[in-house]
Amino acid sequence: MKKVVVGLSGGVDSSVAAYLLKQQGYDVIGLFMKNWHDDSVTISDECPWLEDSNDALIVAEKLGIPFQTVDLSAEYKERIVDYMFNEYERGRTPNPDVLCNREIKFDVFMKIALQLGADYVATGHYCRKDVTQNSDGSETYHLLAGVDANKDQSYFLCQLSQEQLAKTLFPIGALTKPEVRQLAAENKLITADKKDSQGLCFIGKVRLPEFLQQKLKPKKGVIIEVPADSAHYADDRHHFGKKAEELAHKAQKPAYSIDDGKVVGEHQGAHYFTIGQRKGLNVGGTQEPLFVIETDVDQNIIYTGQGKSHPGLYRSTLFVEDDELHWVRPDLSLSIDGTMKVRARIRYRQPLQYATLYKVDGGLYVDFNEPQSAITEGQFVAWYIGDELIGSGVIS
Repeated sequence: MKKVVVGLSGGVDSSVAAYLLKQQGYDVIGLFMKNWHDDSVTISDECPWLEDSNDALIVAEKLGIPFQTVDLSAEYKERIVDYMFNEYERGRTPNPDVLCNREIKFDVFMKIALQLGADYVATGHYCRKDVTQNSDGSETYHLLAGVDANKDQSYFLCQLSQEQLAKTLFPIGALTKPEVRQLAAENKLITADKKDSQGLCFIGKVRLPEFLQQKLKPKKGVIIEVPADSAHYADDRHHFGKKAEELAHKAQKPAYSIDDGKVVGEHQGAHYFTIGQRKGLNVGGTQEPLFVIETDVDQNIIYTGQGKSHPGLYRSTLFVEDDELHWVRPDLSLSIDGTMKVRARIRYRQPLQYATLYKVDGGLYVDFNEPQSAITEGQFVAWYIGDELIGSGVIS
């Protein structure tokens, strides 16, 4: 009998994943990950880890499976929290959920599971896995979108490797959320009606500004409003062939200065803000709401524009450096001057957008057919062929 360790989070998705695996005849063990100790920044009534751990335990008892808690808070602090602080300090916006999957669930946690003698690790993600048998006897694993388009979580798994996929099961990927809740209710699982958790992966709801302020000190600076007709691009920094030169120009971030607009307010630190952000600016009196179009952490200036259609919010091309480029399907990776038509997204839940990949020396351009709003450094871009996620990278 194959042994599976399920990451029981105390939510309905992982509860039903464990139930389904037991039904399928696996030897199932439930493991709860404790990733956070500092309750001072957690909003206590929003699923603190203790409540989640208790719910996971009750589900395990109901299903008749062994259960234990593993404390991964040291690894979580080192690999996720410290990374986040560092990224925000650089004026980038990290995605902790993608990192948590790559660094914690499918690395640290997976190694613990394999030490327990598990053949697989299973999670309650809404995505699917397929496998192709190759002529040389090897296998290729495919990371596919979940059947429920509203809940597809393949984006969060965009950094997984073939080795990780080989050891992973996604039991609920072919179900919709209502079907998952129905299964939980029919089997009297305590999590059947539990609200989905929000906030950082396996931590719960966190007050992000306060969380960041523990290390990143407030630093007063100005908010500049840039008129729509002042949005512009800096000079090219890259000089490749003609196509690469054009892409380098399109991927270039707008370079603003104080002279491009007027001071409309103050902020407590440019590193607390991200492109596309609307809340927290506390500037009134404008015809349309202000959106952050650029942050300058060196000068500690926030540049804003009025309305969702401000040209400063839009770019059609982004760049991923080689050391932050990842292929879930290494067999499909591009060589220099190689191109590929794909569909891509730059954030979770964004509908897939038509784009072309261009591989150049030093990295990869993702050139979208249509301009994209709020392309943000530090976030992940993921690209698909059909419903298969084949690669991803950190936007630079």
